[in-house]
Amino acid sequence: MPELIPLMVLIPLIAAALTVIFGRQPRLQVAISSTALTATVAISAVQIALIDQNGPAVVAVGGWAAPWGIALVVDRLSAIMLLISAIMLLGVLIYSIGQGVADRHRETPVSIFHPSYLILSAGVFTTFIAGDLFNLYVGFEVLLASSYVLLTLGGTGERIRAGVTYIIVSLVSSLFFLASIALIYGATGTVNMAQLSVRLGELPADVQLVLHVLLLIGFGIKAAVFPLSFWLPDSYPTAPAPVTAVFAGLLTKVGVYALIRTETVLFAGHDLSALFLVIGSLTMIVGILGALAQADIKRLLSFTLVSHIGYMLFGIGLATTLGLAATIYYVVHHITVQTTLFLTTGLIERTGGATSINRLAGLLKASPLVAILFFIPALNLGGIPPFSGFIGKVGLFMAGAAAPSPLVWIGIAAGAITSLLTLYALTRFWNMAFWRGKGELKGYESVLIESLQEAPEAPDASVAVKTRTVPATMLAVTTGMVALTVALTVFAGPLFGIAERAAEDLKTPAFYIDTVFPGGVQ
Repeated sequence: MPELIPLMVLIPLIAAALTVIFGRQPRLQVAISSTALTATVAISAVQIALIDQNGPAVVAVGGWAAPWGIALVVDRLSAIMLLISAIMLLGVLIYSIGQGVADRHRETPVSIFHPSYLILSAGVFTTFIAGDLFNLYVGFEVLLASSYVLLTLGGTGERIRAGVTYIIVSLVSSLFFLASIALIYGATGTVNMAQLSVRLGELPADVQLVLHVLLLIGFGIKAAVFPLSFWLPDSYPTAPAPVTAVFAGLLTKVGVYALIRTETVLFAGHDLSALFLVIGSLTMIVGILGALAQADIKRLLSFTLVSHIGYMLFGIGLATTLGLAATIYYVVHHITVQTTLFLTTGLIERTGGATSINRLAGLLKASPLVAILFFIPALNLGGIPPFSGFIGKVGLFMAGAAAPSPLVWIGIAAGAITSLLTLYALTRFWNMAFWRGKGELKGYESVLIESLQEAPEAPDASVAVKTRTVPATMLAVTTGMVALTVALTVFAGPLFGIAERAAEDLKTPAFYIDTVFPGGVQ
């Protein structure tokens, strides 16, 4: 059913327009947004079932066949990304509705939040179905415009400053991407990905290298790859909890998706695996060392977000079917777990009135449920068996062991160290915030706690926040998200199976080319 593909973008865009029209009717806005994103979940679920059974689907927009027209392509990788993204977007939306009702929409004004959030959703979906570089660029720009609005909701000084940093870095990334598109078009005469898969391989090696690196820089900034990740820890923690959750869970993975497409479709014959292995290892280690120095859970999670992008780069760098399959599974795992942890952080902030380890204590007694909701995904992110984090890491390490080299063994060692340090950083926070009694909050005697008092906090962590009740809707959504992280373990077999089939498709560029050009590339 190829006709379903454009609906993934059209439904959020139409819904965004309707929420603007009914800006003075909050309940109607909520109904429109919820219905639209529920529809995208249903459509993406149908798509993944059909595409896994029947193969990729292509839509020529306006009836103009590629390369003259716009081709929207959904293969197994796109279908996986569409489904998990739609589920996350819907879950975070419902969470934000519960928070907005409880706080009277002080942090997420309905008239602004819903249109921006729906446009963000349309941008995310556009990137996953774009069959050419220009429309991939359009998807990124839609993300940039809407995410800036969401990042600065509330209009506080810290959020505006973080938003300015975010938009400047994003514009630099977009300039690299746009420049690479212009150069690629000048060199090949097309921006269609399937056609580029053939024509880029015909260019001289030095020209391929320049074009390849330009794309990697643009996508690397968006994916928060070291050393291009400096902007992320200062940008994400300032936003409201729902916004931070969807940014952390999805936006960097859009960059990872673009990197996968670059390596498997555009430059399948131009190998930069060694670069990916080196950068992946550095991203893991530098990111987790940054997390260890944080006293604020938002900044801690932001640094772990950076560090775990390194696992995905490692899998891409292996350039094997098993490596790509493990990477795809790990992307799904990380989207789900990272989003869940940031949603739980919103519950911690309401329960304890802060997100800093220097100001939190006794939360286990105050809210045992919140303690459990944080503990489970924390163990999952740390890679404790039998959770999906463990399965994904073992898959990556097994793929590395099957294609050994000095750089691969270094990457495996970096991954193991990062996993242990992630577990240490998150359980340390849990012990201090939940297990420690309130009477122990003052008079620290250990060197560790004294060092944490000097550790960086979120830009607005010094602002006093009153404890607030946790709405049932926020608890229910977070509980559902935690259950989903557990489901990734329970259904790991089928999920890894479809990831392997997606990886097999990616390792055969001719499969993608034949899907877009059944009669052969012109």
